[in-house]
Amino acid sequence: MSLVLDPTAQDLLFREARTANSFTDEPVTEEQVQAIYDLVKFGPTAFNQSPLRVTLVRSPEARARLVAHMSQGNQAKTGTAPLVAILSADNEFHEELPELFPHFPQAKDAFFAERPVRESSAGMNAALQAAYFIIGVRAAGLAAGPMSGFDSAGIQKEFLDVDHTPLMVVNIGKPGDDAWFPRSPRLDFEQVVTTV
Repeated sequence: MSLVLDPTAQDLLFREARTANSFTDEPVTEEQVQAIYDLVKFGPTAFNQSPLRVTLVRSPEARARLVAHMSQGNQAKTGTAPLVAILSADNEFHEELPELFPHFPQAKDAFFAERPVRESSAGMNAALQAAYFIIGVRAAGLAAGPMSGFDSAGIQKEFLDVDHTPLMVVNIGKPGDDAWFPRSPRLDFEQVVTTV
């Protein structure tokens, strides 16, 4: 084996980790969410732009508003997960670049003055950070249930604003009964990797 990471950690983060579809009622604490963020914030993004924004949905009222925008197959699990996070891309991330990319603060205007350029870059880099977030949830000993089945415009209007594009909704908690679907196949190395 060529990996340095302990096999138990490999299992926790990848091999044994699954998308959870049911959860116990054990709460997810603010301290756990803070620890997840404090780990995953170090994942790389282009120009260190860090465009991911996380909206935690905790109150029953907010949960009901969110469930109304979820596709039918995602409503029950979103309604009962201990914590739900809306992950979005901040299309105005460039305002933070002078702080986040201090050795070239001009990047804000040199590369990201145009909104379409920002939206494209924010979407790609926030999606990358969303993947880090899911791995961070697993590192905290929790299960994540990421979903893209929702009314994006409805969630944006209900919870965000025109400068934030919803990417995914993630249910978070300890897995409940029958939390897992059977493991789906994966592509083999030779199907994915080409050497030129």
